[in-house]
Amino acid sequence: MCLALPAQIIEIAPAGDTATVSVDGVKVDVSLALVDDVKVGDYVLVHVGYALNKIDEDEALKTLALFAEAGLTAS
Repeated sequence: MCLALPAQIIEIAPAGDTATVSVDGVKVDVSLALVDDVKVGDYVLVHVGYALNKIDEDEALKTLALFAEAGLTAS
């Protein structure tokens, strides 16, 4: 089974091909090769270093809350 995590884009590289995202305060760089039309503040699903698709902020926050409730994050 694979798990993609919702993450918020906090910075996009000048070339536009990578972004820094934050998940529970942890920042990682991901590829934007598989998504179009994203901007700082958007939420994306991240799996193995790739943003897979853009998701709704409400859905992202609900998912992160469930992860926290299950003890999978510090939030």
